[in-house]
Amino acid sequence: MNLYRRLNAYLEAHTDNAGPLRGTATAPRLGMIWLAANLVVTTLLTGTLFIPGVTMGTALAMIVVGTLIGAVVLTLVGNIGTRTGLPTMALTRASFGTRGTYVPVAANVLILMGWSWVQAMLAGVTVNALVEQTTGFSNPVLFSVICEVIVVLLAIFGHEGISRVEPWLAVAMIIVIGTIFYTAFTAFSPADYASIAPAPELGMTSAIVLDIVVATAISWTVLSADINRMARSSRANFLGAGIGYSASTVISMSLGAIALGYVMLRGDEAPAFDPSILVTAFGAPFAVVVFLSVMATNTMAVYGMVTSAVNARAGGRLKFLPTALVLGGISVVGSTWMALLDQFTSFLVVIGSLFVPVFAVMIVDYYVLRRRSYSRDILSASGGRYWYRGGFNPVALAVWALGAAASLAFTYLWPLPVGATLPTFALTFLLYLALSWRGREQGRPGRQRHLAEASDSDPDPDPDPAEDPAPAG
Repeated sequence: MNLYRRLNAYLEAHTDNAGPLRGTATAPRLGMIWLAANLVVTTLLTGTLFIPGVTMGTALAMIVVGTLIGAVVLTLVGNIGTRTGLPTMALTRASFGTRGTYVPVAANVLILMGWSWVQAMLAGVTVNALVEQTTGFSNPVLFSVICEVIVVLLAIFGHEGISRVEPWLAVAMIIVIGTIFYTAFTAFSPADYASIAPAPELGMTSAIVLDIVVATAISWTVLSADINRMARSSRANFLGAGIGYSASTVISMSLGAIALGYVMLRGDEAPAFDPSILVTAFGAPFAVVVFLSVMATNTMAVYGMVTSAVNARAGGRLKFLPTALVLGGISVVGSTWMALLDQFTSFLVVIGSLFVPVFAVMIVDYYVLRRRSYSRDILSASGGRYWYRGGFNPVALAVWALGAAASLAFTYLWPLPVGATLPTFALTFLLYLALSWRGREQGRPGRQRHLAEASDSDPDPDPDPAEDPAPAG
């Protein structure tokens, strides 16, 4: 029991909180962080979903276009974190209310839990493929559980170390990616990949590919302000995160599409979203790097899930260790649900339906209604300008619910030729803007006083739009 108390005290002292953080990261540094974060097998395997549903040329074009569109949303939300010093879920207090923030926080915990399951399963399947090739023993569920147990322990004890070594894992992934591209294009020419006939019966279209790629960016945007509040300026946010995220996504998804095309051109069976076929095609080094990258990214996902829960309430926190043990136990049990891998696109649909409306509301609220400035009231547990009605903003919550319902309807009831993500974003953006327009703040856009530096006696930012909120050095 004394060990438990000592560990709990240590974690309480070293856990990230939802208070404002002054960032110092330059654009190149932030770009490397995003490059490391997104060079993971989930992004790579997403690219395998597109072939042979559409042609290789169409898949690659939609990957680029969808990534650039998604990067706009990701960096706009991330920039709010840069300018205020707050993580993504803490920022939702301003638009949804001090208590209304519990809705997106709960959704965030559920989504990160799902990501944790998916990544543990992929790591388990990868390890299982390597073990089966070597020994003949096969039990993917067992290996998935083992991988998730390791992840939970790392999230509790070793998340700081993982964040330091993750860029080196990204370097290893880039080396393996280069090897795979070399193998793929020395075996077959670009014309061979372009000649792979599309299979319309799979139900994949260019619009659906675009929708999935944008939805992938939305899934990363839940962490954008968490990461980008480390940026020293808005310029570092837009350049570093924009280039880092875009480069890693285009490289990873394109590799997935080409790797699956390589397997098809060899005449082998090529099921989508299955890392074992890539282990078979490209060998054990690929399996080792996939395992390590998944362990690193999944550790940060579990850690982010726990910190979102413990910091949900402004001015008060749950205990980190018991929260980690409860959520970690759920994540271990959930990692046995291997059928989720067959429903990955549906999982992305759920992410889109829950968070596309959230980010549309946040962008309208900060950039248009609040004129690019939040006050220290966002740090208060009650009262202030973000208290609305009993701590809830009914307009934001209603628009969010309508947007989530519309996203599901545009996907399953009345499928749109352009997919559901962009129409849902536009609908939610315009609806929240129209319903909240009368309550917008007047005057010139304000200079955001960084909340790590603003004092309680000076809660409102100075009305100087020309000054960048970050230090010039």
